[in-house]
Amino acid sequence: MPDLLRAPAETKYAEELDWLESVDDNPKPFSWRLSPKMVRLFVLGSERADGLDRTISQKWFGDRSFVERSIVTLASDRGLLLIGDPGTGKSWLAELLSAAICRSSTLVVQGTAGTTEDHIKYSWNVSMVIAKGQSRESMIPSPIMTAMETGAIGRFEELTRSTSDVQDALISILSEKYISVPELDSDSIVFAKPGFSIIATANSRDRGVNDLSSALKRRFNFVRIPVMTNKKSEAEIVRFRTEELLHRHRIELDVPPNLLDVLLQSFADLRASAASAGSDDEKLESALSTAEQIGVLEDAILHGNFFGERALTARTLASSLVGSLARREPEDLAILNKYLHGVVEPRSREQGGAWPEFLEGGRDAIATLS
Repeated sequence: MPDLLRAPAETKYAEELDWLESVDDNPKPFSWRLSPKMVRLFVLGSERADGLDRTISQKWFGDRSFVERSIVTLASDRGLLLIGDPGTGKSWLAELLSAAICRSSTLVVQGTAGTTEDHIKYSWNVSMVIAKGQSRESMIPSPIMTAMETGAIGRFEELTRSTSDVQDALISILSEKYISVPELDSDSIVFAKPGFSIIATANSRDRGVNDLSSALKRRFNFVRIPVMTNKKSEAEIVRFRTEELLHRHRIELDVPPNLLDVLLQSFADLRASAASAGSDDEKLESALSTAEQIGVLEDAILHGNFFGERALTARTLASSLVGSLARREPEDLAILNKYLHGVVEPRSREQGGAWPEFLEGGRDAIATLS
């Protein structure tokens, strides 16, 4: 694997993808590199019943039906919209699907308030236009246009953060499957090749930022990704992603199971508290997602490795949790302090284990930030 800070899925799992392609004799839609069955297997991992000669690692943890519906949508002529709370794995699923289907997951447009039509259609190389005039050579295709020309998957991240003008431009691409270039006298239409589709993601917490029009909604199949509530599955996700991070940082360290349990239970407690809160002021600003758990754990591991005893401790874990989740002061600090006194303190007396040290570390972190 090339020495990259973060390799795209098609590079990171190239050996697996090559092997799956070599043994795949199932029908493939359009120009897909893998059949739908093998795409699902690549994303969700192999089981003994699959009868393969090797094990394929599980890369996305969630309901099988979400993956299957996503694959079926991409095999049609409709776009796929993955919608859910932050940290539910929408972008990671989109990347894995793109890597498996066309071995290209980097044709991405990031939706922001500053995203323009040029970002999803095309722009011009000004120096070439001045020297030679407007032509296909002087045109700079967007990632979406490149996906159309190559019959690949284009990705649009945070669709609801882009303005209505940009969303309207996407409607014609999804419905007509071509982009017109009126500046050119000839070769002025770029048609999509078979296999082209768009995977968009949207944050359900961004509702009201730039709501999707009914016309755009009709051109997408919606797959809603819920927040992970199964403790066992969430532990697998955290463990899987943490192992990747440790490998990236070249750190050899085992996460003690009891400390992983403390982290998972803490997030479960805080989610329950947020669900029963009467107002937003009584909730942490954090979405308390699985991704944020991974961030807390990574922060604690790195802190312990660089400044501690090269080991993960309950004290460091608590300090990282407070530091990561206390985004509003003093509101979030008050919520975390209430949690420590009302939940963690009784639990530390009753259960012992890592909880007393976790309580002490959390109190110290709050005192430092207050």
